[in-house]
Amino acid sequence: MIQASQLKFISPTKQSRLLSVLFSIYDEPDASQHKIAANTDLSSSMVNNYIKWLKQEGFVNVSGKTNRTQQYHLSEAGCVMLRKSLLDYSAEIVRLYGTVKEEISNILKGFYNEGIRTVVLFGVAETAEIVYAAAKHTALVIIGVVDSDGSKQGRIFNGLEIRSPEDIREIRPDAVIITSFGRQEEIYQQVRAISGNAIKIRKLSDI
Repeated sequence: MIQASQLKFISPTKQSRLLSVLFSIYDEPDASQHKIAANTDLSSSMVNNYIKWLKQEGFVNVSGKTNRTQQYHLSEAGCVMLRKSLLDYSAEIVRLYGTVKEEISNILKGFYNEGIRTVVLFGVAETAEIVYAAAKHTALVIIGVVDSDGSKQGRIFNGLEIRSPEDIREIRPDAVIITSFGRQEEIYQQVRAISGNAIKIRKLSDI
């Protein structure tokens, strides 16, 4: 389990703020400190302090004599710092993904222990990808995927055709797992109206 104190980039830490400033300078060297602040959601005074530190440490070179003409460029050391920070950021995301997948796997195993064997996922988004990956570590079988968005219906999600919610009756799973963060209660009532009490429903908040 990853503790909050171990997060350097997901939490609002000095490392995450520095990374956002480095990115802004890399993407737009001629941006003013005010523009960098807007790009990074930081205060102008905080950006000023970070740039002073980056300049002092040799990570950023500043050219121009006035605020209007100043440009900021990453030095070679600054580019190395940016790449290293990106790698650390990516590693943190991977660790978080692994932790979330493990936690969801444990909950899905609990569903199996309740007697649930086959499930349909409601909602095709990033969270559905995580639930699908987590289910591979359980004995649950995903036999269908549905979504209310007509533009998604007919597409393929991990080998399964995305179908209309009305098809839940035809698919006949033991349970429907709502994998959407938004409109969970609305989706719950929609599934209940379609399936009655014959099919169990699990909200994402239950996971």
